[in-house]
Amino acid sequence: MFEALADRLEASWKKLRGQDKITDSNVQEALREVRRALLEADVNLQVVKDFVAEVSTKAKGANVLTGVKPDQQFIKIVHDELVQVMGESNVPLATADESPTIVLMAGLQGTGKTTASAKLALHLRKENRSALLVATDIYRPAAVDQLVTLGKQIDVPVFQLGTDIDPVEIAQKGLEKAKAEGIDTVIIDTAGRLQIDQEMMAELARIKAAVRPQETLLVVDAMTGQEAATLTRTFNDEIGITGAILTKMDGDTRGGAALSVRRISGQPIKFVGVGEKVEALQPFYPERMASRILGMGDVLTLVEKAQEEFDIADAEKMQEKILSAKFDFTDFLKQTRLMKNMGSLGGIMKLIPGMNKISDDQLQQGESQLKRCESMINSMTVQERKNPELLAKSPSRRRRIARGSGYAEKDVSKLVSDFQKMRSLMQQMGQGGMPNMGMPGMPGMGMPGMPGANTPRGWRNQPGMGSAKKKKKQKKKKGFGQL
Repeated sequence: MFEALADRLEASWKKLRGQDKITDSNVQEALREVRRALLEADVNLQVVKDFVAEVSTKAKGANVLTGVKPDQQFIKIVHDELVQVMGESNVPLATADESPTIVLMAGLQGTGKTTASAKLALHLRKENRSALLVATDIYRPAAVDQLVTLGKQIDVPVFQLGTDIDPVEIAQKGLEKAKAEGIDTVIIDTAGRLQIDQEMMAELARIKAAVRPQETLLVVDAMTGQEAATLTRTFNDEIGITGAILTKMDGDTRGGAALSVRRISGQPIKFVGVGEKVEALQPFYPERMASRILGMGDVLTLVEKAQEEFDIADAEKMQEKILSAKFDFTDFLKQTRLMKNMGSLGGIMKLIPGMNKISDDQLQQGESQLKRCESMINSMTVQERKNPELLAKSPSRRRRIARGSGYAEKDVSKLVSDFQKMRSLMQQMGQGGMPNMGMPGMPGMGMPGMPGANTPRGWRNQPGMGSAKKKKKQKKKKGFGQL
């Protein structure tokens, strides 16, 4: 997400590169690029006007600090204004004084409302909060069955009374069940329509009046751009909402919804859906989103994803293996599978600062390379996985693995050779050294199989990574990234 917006915004920084200071003339050129970038991202026109006016005022009045370049100062101003537009800080779910907390989910058909309800229930379960899903969508075919299936998938109970009972009664009885069983949060999935109509709004109003929810969340498709903001405002005016969930943020969305919803509707974005999997729901943090838009990555979200999948004790054992050069193919396979649980390779890489320039082709290449590595490792014996030196010394073993995995013997030989190089480098880096050699996957360090043919421009410009001119002079060495 946001690739097109990030590229256009980068063009505005270029207008200020090489300048000694920010002036009226050079900042106007940069602002024109910012305006174009936001309009092409389908940000609401009034939001664009206000945004550019604020950035212009702050840029012209900014004192460029010693050692800070004008383009860097401008990026900081744009970043801060993006955060301001999107709401400054995360707005968590409300909590009732007495359980249960009631969350009413609303939205049009096709926005992913039912799936978002299940995602929210799983998110609460990870926070050790019990949840009950209530199915009140009696109109869309199989809507109740869909919620029941999702509930089983995430091990969250679903309350449903079929499709022949009034939705208000279903919601009330679901609430009674939650109170009787001491459930912490009730999530009510309501019916959607193809478009806003009075019947839909009246039913939502009746359910809301009956259960008096602490949260009324509107689920909006982020791919609708600024229309998402208009829709949020309409729902807020009609029934009163407390926030929005933007779905399909991982799709070919231009970002306009994320930048327009808060300013136009007056209500915060509370969560974003970043994939089809039921785990793919994240709390919305304006500052983190601004960093992603500007290609700065999102380290905090990456760390939170890792914490969900990695055990601290296992991580300490892995560190010991790295320091003693005992990291083997079994460990590598375990780490790649844990990484897959964190999400797609592309999604993970985009969270790393400076890696936003990796192309989709490179990411696909990285995915396929990881699969090739896994296939060859799966053809190894347990002994061979634990002792890669056996393979280095035995051509017959490598030939057997090649036949078993469907690859050439030279591919297996390269896998073993590159793995040993990587293991040696990991040991040096773990002991405080910084080898002057590109690790497979990422410049300076990385995981086998990740794209490594081209170092992203953003990473080259990071402090301590050396200049692009120096990098060209260095002899290129192949790693896992070139399997």
